[in-house]
Amino acid sequence: MPLTPQATPTTYWLEHAWLGTHVEPGVAVDVADGRITAVHQGAATPPPGAVVLRGLTIPGLANAHSHAFHRALRGTVQAGSGTGSPPLRRGQATVEGVERAPDSFWTWREVMYGVADKLTPDSYYALARAVYAEMALAGITCVGEFHYLHHAPGGTRYDDPNAMGQALMAAAADAGIRLTLLDTAYLSAGFGAPPDQHQLRFSDGTAERWAQRADGLKADREHVRIGAAVHSVRAVPAEQLGTVADWARERRAPLHVHLSEQTAENEACLAAHGCTPTRLLSDHGVLGRRTTAVHATHLTDEDVALLGDSTTGVCMCPTTERDLADGIGPAARVQDRGSPLSLGSDSHAVIDLLEEARAMELDERLRTRTRGHWTAAALLRAATADGHAALGWDDAGTLAPGALADFTTIALDSVRTAGPLPRLAAETAVFAASAADVRHTVVGGRQIVRDGVHTLVPDVPTALAESIAALRG
Repeated sequence: MPLTPQATPTTYWLEHAWLGTHVEPGVAVDVADGRITAVHQGAATPPPGAVVLRGLTIPGLANAHSHAFHRALRGTVQAGSGTGSPPLRRGQATVEGVERAPDSFWTWREVMYGVADKLTPDSYYALARAVYAEMALAGITCVGEFHYLHHAPGGTRYDDPNAMGQALMAAAADAGIRLTLLDTAYLSAGFGAPPDQHQLRFSDGTAERWAQRADGLKADREHVRIGAAVHSVRAVPAEQLGTVADWARERRAPLHVHLSEQTAENEACLAAHGCTPTRLLSDHGVLGRRTTAVHATHLTDEDVALLGDSTTGVCMCPTTERDLADGIGPAARVQDRGSPLSLGSDSHAVIDLLEEARAMELDERLRTRTRGHWTAAALLRAATADGHAALGWDDAGTLAPGALADFTTIALDSVRTAGPLPRLAAETAVFAASAADVRHTVVGGRQIVRDGVHTLVPDVPTALAESIAALRG
């Protein structure tokens, strides 16, 4: 059943609600046509006919960076064999398993390509629908899909040049969540290098041809918005960066870019252009308030200034960054300089935005050996309002009249969350709860998850298992 707003006016009674600065007990939220029309505080008991949501209700979580097909890698690439075997050689990894887990981002990427090579529009729809349903179960109401699987293997165009993007839009609708499709320009294997055999299906050849294909994507569905992405400075030639930036700017669309994820990228950029990736993006007009730099792990002081002074957002993906041993990005420094922060699950080693928020703070503690870099309120803002803004949904991420009626409820009586005072529920959610504690997810006023069960995808684990198994066939 496609995602449509709840047409019938509905009242939700929230046992405890996070209102941006504090937890308020007994809040009634009126919803009509998919939006919040009124918020009534001091509702000690549920109004007649209200839908009761017990626990802590927060605005829906925004997953600002996703590669849906990476979910098929979970459990395949995480752990070593324990035998002391040497690192993988190029091409040694397979989708079905590895002799030893990839020892770096670059060897992990070989396994990822094996999954990408097997996807079709139909199999991608099945996988993405299951992945987006998993996100809904984790309280995520909106996802930014960094999409570069445009063509068939070898670069052959589908009859519909956007068949893969259409599959993702349909998958999000049928899983009941919102989607910003960040259509990605991915044109080369490295600075001046043509795409390799795996990357041919990613490439449109030039930024101009990318823009022509992307023009065919229409945000004519309630749950979809269209954005753009530069895969990375190594994947889009410098002289073509402006074409992608202009396309997004003309449409007032979000623009995302992988930035300085590995030191090798920085070194290659310095060798090719004599500057850092951040400086290259700045010089070609890519940075700005609608732009989000993903990862931003290895930055110089000048890079931090360029991002912050241009109010370019930064999306941190801590569970992926630690899973791939990429490093800890300077999140506190870029935010202090002026960059709003958002969060993403990226490779989906886990899908848990509460864990991403917690990890950002805890990673900074490990780096600095001091505590308290962000309050629970600041971390929840990154996971909600600022994440939605990074994806072009400025009308979401808050429990306030006029906002989209997207929210999620976290249990306060699980083994992880029981005990703290309700007024500390935000701290409990960020520093103790997990995706397993999500009880309800509402999108557009419709209950997509009820009592921990997805209402549109009846058996999400089976949907995941079957769609991933199909890629091994």
